[in-house]
Amino acid sequence: MKAMGVAPEEIDLVVLTHEHTDHVRGAGVFARAHGTPLALTDGTLAACGKLFRGQETLRTYRPGRPFEVGDLVVEPFATVHDAADPVAMAVVEGASGLRLGVATDLGRPTALARHVLAECDALIVESNHDEALVWSAPYPPQVKARIASSHGHLSNRAAAELVCELLGPRLAVVVLAHLSAESNRPGLAERTMRSALARRGYLGDVLVASPTDPTEMIDLAKLRSASRGEQLPLLER
Repeated sequence: MKAMGVAPEEIDLVVLTHEHTDHVRGAGVFARAHGTPLALTDGTLAACGKLFRGQETLRTYRPGRPFEVGDLVVEPFATVHDAADPVAMAVVEGASGLRLGVATDLGRPTALARHVLAECDALIVESNHDEALVWSAPYPPQVKARIASSHGHLSNRAAAELVCELLGPRLAVVVLAHLSAESNRPGLAERTMRSALARRGYLGDVLVASPTDPTEMIDLAKLRSASRGEQLPLLER
């Protein structure tokens, strides 16, 4: 946040998607330090309740029930990741109608995921591992099997297939996230996605999110305006 010029006090709400430590480990500390409310499902709260000390402001939500955060509408939906009550979501800005899909820890693409993530202007999607590299990674066999299972994470190939299914005239940028340090390479993930989308006539951008550094600020309204005129004819052929 410091690198992006955002103060902690500017954050209205932190939305937790599931209880795995790489997603919630600092949530209680942040909430207590800055008075920031946290939103999570009842199942996630039960699974990670030890993180909280009773001083936090907790707000529960349910998959399939949109809720508002300022002028944003959050549309959470259930995923099949191996967690207590995992979700992904679309976030819609009321004034502009801009739609952002946030989909990591999907397990596998479902009809529900495809429905909620359709017609997005931007997608943040997991491209977790390369299907060959995961089996040579320094994990125990059971961890490798879990990652590659239908309740684990999307591979580069699976992520590319999903985004190709979701591709429409509004999509201006795809951000690849949740890359494994041991079983993936940023360049490999990007090439896999770009190659698949190029065959579909996609003219937008593909970015790879670092686990340690923020991407540059993305002006989604400007991207949509710039890409819409060129992309629409291609996709309607």
